[in-house]
Amino acid sequence: MGRDQHTPITWTSAFGRACGVLLQAIVNGLSLTRISPNALTFIGLLINTGAAVCFGFANPHNYVRMFLYAGLIIIGAGIFDMVDGRVARQTQQVTVFGAFFDSVIDRYSDVVLFFGLLVFYARGNRLFYVFLAAFVMVTSLMVSYTRARAEALIGKCKVGFMERPERVVLIILGALFERWDVMAPVLWVLAVISTITVIHRVLYTYQQTRHLAPVRETPPLIQAGQTIAARQADPRPDQFPAPNAPHA
Repeated sequence: MGRDQHTPITWTSAFGRACGVLLQAIVNGLSLTRISPNALTFIGLLINTGAAVCFGFANPHNYVRMFLYAGLIIIGAGIFDMVDGRVARQTQQVTVFGAFFDSVIDRYSDVVLFFGLLVFYARGNRLFYVFLAAFVMVTSLMVSYTRARAEALIGKCKVGFMERPERVVLIILGALFERWDVMAPVLWVLAVISTITVIHRVLYTYQQTRHLAPVRETPPLIQAGQTIAARQADPRPDQFPAPNAPHA
């Protein structure tokens, strides 16, 4: 009867709250500097490039230490990846271009990490894993591309599992525990599940679009704006060809 009805605080929830407080403190500090969120996004790419360099310069004598460094560096880059959007909202610097820029830089961050692994395996003459790392690089891009292209047609396409956060977490685990040769199975997991995710998104988009009318081509926004302005200035129909008229 007299027991507390509130949900008990577990150590996991307490840890989550502590991380949230720390993250918000970082966001508050960065907001005071008025730094551009796009600059934070680009800094994250530079940090990931440092992790890729650690992968690439690893050799049979120091690879455990170099992979550990790379994993820690990727964690640091992840902080910038988490705070750039929060800083943009807190400082009212949210823009359409910012979302585009963040997505583009994320793709570069993915590629540079796998490129570092590719160099590591190439320097060790492990040809099979060179191809595997290259394959994972391609599938990671295709996971993002299939979603972006599908959402341009059907609005939402979040099916599948292997999104960028999952990929980054797996790479971090592989790097931190390479002492036990964890990176090789991580690449296998990434290759298989990323491929399944791409296939899932292709099939999902097919199901969503099979009954839709074909998409008509639309002119670029600038060209369309100039055409509309010209029509308003001189609306004579003989000045402009029909939309589907062939070019001379």
